[in-house]
Amino acid sequence: MMPVRDVVIFPHMMTPFVVGRESSVRALEEALAGEKKIFLATQHDASVDEPRPDEIYSVGTIVNIVQSLKLPDGNIKVLVEGVERAKIVSVGEDEGYFRAVVKTFGFKVEAGPQIDALTGRVTTLFEQYVKLSQNLNYETMIAAIRVDDPGRLADTVGANLQLTIEEKQELLEIFDPVERLTRVAEMLDIEIEKLNVDRTIQGRVKRQMERAQKEYYLNEKIKAIQKELGRGEKSEFDELKKKIESAGMTKDAHEKAMAELRRLENMPPMSAESTVSRNYLDWLLAVPWKKKTKEIRDLKFAEKVLESDHYGLEKIKERILEFLAVRRLVKHPKGSILCFVGPPGVGKTSLGMSIARATGRKFVRMSLGGVRDEAEIRGHRRTYIGALPGQIIQMMKKAGTRNPVFMLDEVDKMSMDFRGDPSAALLEVLDPEQNFMFVDHYLDVEYDLSQVFFIATANVLHTVPPALQDRMEVIRLSGYTELEKLEIAKRFLVKKQLEQGGLGDNQIRFTDEGLLTLVRSYTREAGVRNLEREIGNLCRKVARSLVTSQTADAKAEFQLVTITKETIPGFLGPLKFRDLEADKKNEVGAATGLAWTEVGGQILTTEATIMEGRGKLTTTGKLGDVMQESAQAAMSYIRSRAHSIGLPKDFYRHLDIHVHVPEGAIPKDGPSAGITIATTIVSALAKVPVRCDVAMTGEITLRGRVFPIGGLKEKLLAAHRHGIFEVILPKDNEKDLPDIPEVIRKDMRLHFVESMDEVLKVALEREIEALPIAPGPSTVEIASQHDEKLH
Repeated sequence: MMPVRDVVIFPHMMTPFVVGRESSVRALEEALAGEKKIFLATQHDASVDEPRPDEIYSVGTIVNIVQSLKLPDGNIKVLVEGVERAKIVSVGEDEGYFRAVVKTFGFKVEAGPQIDALTGRVTTLFEQYVKLSQNLNYETMIAAIRVDDPGRLADTVGANLQLTIEEKQELLEIFDPVERLTRVAEMLDIEIEKLNVDRTIQGRVKRQMERAQKEYYLNEKIKAIQKELGRGEKSEFDELKKKIESAGMTKDAHEKAMAELRRLENMPPMSAESTVSRNYLDWLLAVPWKKKTKEIRDLKFAEKVLESDHYGLEKIKERILEFLAVRRLVKHPKGSILCFVGPPGVGKTSLGMSIARATGRKFVRMSLGGVRDEAEIRGHRRTYIGALPGQIIQMMKKAGTRNPVFMLDEVDKMSMDFRGDPSAALLEVLDPEQNFMFVDHYLDVEYDLSQVFFIATANVLHTVPPALQDRMEVIRLSGYTELEKLEIAKRFLVKKQLEQGGLGDNQIRFTDEGLLTLVRSYTREAGVRNLEREIGNLCRKVARSLVTSQTADAKAEFQLVTITKETIPGFLGPLKFRDLEADKKNEVGAATGLAWTEVGGQILTTEATIMEGRGKLTTTGKLGDVMQESAQAAMSYIRSRAHSIGLPKDFYRHLDIHVHVPEGAIPKDGPSAGITIATTIVSALAKVPVRCDVAMTGEITLRGRVFPIGGLKEKLLAAHRHGIFEVILPKDNEKDLPDIPEVIRKDMRLHFVESMDEVLKVALEREIEALPIAPGPSTVEIASQHDEKLH
């Protein structure tokens, strides 16, 4: 007898197993030495190495040893065939192994309908079981159960069922074939039910696994493709989602971005719509939502920066420092909107850059010159091919912060056409009460512009719509005086041009007299652009001389070139502008007026001549409507005051008067030339010369009153620049004197007048003698003459 573990041997079954225990090996060797028969019984506990007889089941199987093979490790592999079941009667130990006396039971079953039905049922159930089970070969099993003996059929089926050791032992201990076959049928029913449930669950799990495996496979494939393309293993959508979460967007923008991301995930990657969605998300993420530059509010530092970058402009600097002081006191200040108005070249754009440097903010600039499409400001809707955000959002992306200094350059040069009015679109941008929810057509979400420091620049204000002017604080920048230009040239322009020309201080030197000559005789401007250009021209000519001399003689030393009043014509040619003071003389019918232009102030010579005619007044010189009306008003005043200037009342009946304002190709307009035109006509009629050293500006009325004008500072700077130091001004403009530089006020003699009589006293070379007034007809005589005419 040999106890076995984890296996129940059934009769008629071929079973292989390995024998390793010493007692079992001895028993096997004893059996092999004899009839090759051995009794195999299963032990209760498989973990017990040396079981006692009471730890072994009493029913086992007598088997024939078909094959045996001794393995290198001392174990023996055997193949046994069950013969018949038997029950232990007694067990004894002999020479280290068990010997048992067993009893067999022979049952004879007679064929009948009941047995046939039971056998058929078991066969059918087993076929069904084999079909459901994935561990059994269908053909082999069907061949194995084609037997007539019910007991053998029960043993064959029981041996191939997936049963526990206890359940198989239970079948083994049933000696009656019919009873055993009935028990097998019951077990088959249970096992088939289990297999059906398992199959249902397995099908469900399989479907889930297939879906999961498919997703896993596709995700792995996508990762492999992205890795091959060099995009890393992380999903692009995960990266976008992470960026959206950390961008600090508003709630509305965040929801829109997430919705667009979900749409993008469901789109084919190569579709056109996918590119549009991706571009939209890129723009949403590129715009700064929460990043801000820490603002410097140190007034001393700001003042130092402004002084180092610009000379003069004291009023402007003072206003900027006041603005910074307010921002220092207010915890959450709104963005400011300033508008610098002044002629070209006075430093409007560079002043904006200095403000950015003084406050520690980023600086971006947008030029509005020639912009005529509203979409340039607000952007295009995404329905258009190639749509982009407007310049406002694009510049915010360029700045990278929510609070840059944003310069809107040349705001007066915008125009409009059928595509819309960009100045109307700017109304929302430049309104502190609205721009915190600015909506760009492309982004289609609210964006906060309230932290932006907007600075607009313009040369004139009359082309800027009034509604837009109302949203900006206008700061006017006038032209520079000669002394200011001299200082700017010495501090900034000369150094810059020397560096660009590759010259050093030991090769060229500018004297103050030479720079003043450039200012007076080679430039006529309010700013300093042309002055910088002429300085650069001088530096290039000196650089050429230096290179030429070194090429001719490598050892020759280059002499220091000093730029003086005398040497400049040799480099730049003859003087471009004559000194008007040198050869000017008093003339009849010619007066000097003062005009304001976009590039600063200018003198305006006005001429008048008298011819025989019928009282016609002709004006030439491309004069505008307002200026022509001023000439008519001046003529009407002169006719009403003819006796006071020594003229008969009907002088105009036989004369034509022609008023001309050079230069004829340049358009001119405005009322401020009124007193100049009147003075010119009076001088021509009375044959009294006008003083050449006096300039004038003012509006005239029919009663001879002088009304105030604008652009006083620019006009006085023009007079000073042209060597005219005596000016006639309206009395009401006396309040504007604090805006005039002190240097100009000291040099000039200003006459503030209220009427044309005062103008003529100052402007003419001598006073005009009035004609005696003849006694006129009485009221009764006038009425009588009137009645006669009616009759």
